[in-house]
Amino acid sequence: MIPLPIYLGILLELVFVSWRDLKTKKISNWWAVANILIFVILTFVLPEYYIWSWRTFLYSGVFLLIGFALFLLNIMGAGDTKYLFSFFLLIPMNLQEQSFFYLLVSTVVTGLMFFLMNLITNLKDLISYLKVGDYKGVKSCFGSKFAFAPVILLAWLCVGWFLRINL
Repeated sequence: MIPLPIYLGILLELVFVSWRDLKTKKISNWWAVANILIFVILTFVLPEYYIWSWRTFLYSGVFLLIGFALFLLNIMGAGDTKYLFSFFLLIPMNLQEQSFFYLLVSTVVTGLMFFLMNLITNLKDLISYLKVGDYKGVKSCFGSKFAFAPVILLAWLCVGWFLRINL
C-alpha cells in the first residue's frame, strides 16, 4: 500500500513539525513548499503510488477550502491549513480516505479532550458567566486554538497501525 521508507519519512517529518508546532504554535510555510516539491519528485520516482489526477488533489483541495473557512472563523491557523493541504499530497491516493478517517477521529477525540479539560477546569467561572449572560466570559473558559500537527501525527500513527494489521 505504501513503501516503508515513505511511511517512515512522513512520520519523521510529522514528529519534527509537531514538536515545532507545540513549541512555537506555528508551522512554517516552508513545510508546505517542501511537501509540494516532494510530491512532484515522487510522481516521477514512484508513479505507481503518486499520480497526477484530480482525485489526488481532492482531499488537499477540500482541506484548503475548509481550512480557509476555519481560519476566517479563528478556529484553525493558516499554517495548519497550508500544511494539511500539502501533507495530503504526500499520502498515496489509495490511503487518503483511510488517512482522512483517522484524522477526523483524532481531531474529534483531541478536541473533545480539550473541551472536557477546559469545562472541568473552569466550571465555576463558566457557571458564573452563564448566570450573568457574559458570553465573552463563557468563550474565555474554552481557550483558543491548539497545535494541530500533533493531531495529524496521531492520525498518521493510526494509519501505520492500520497498515501493520492489514499487511
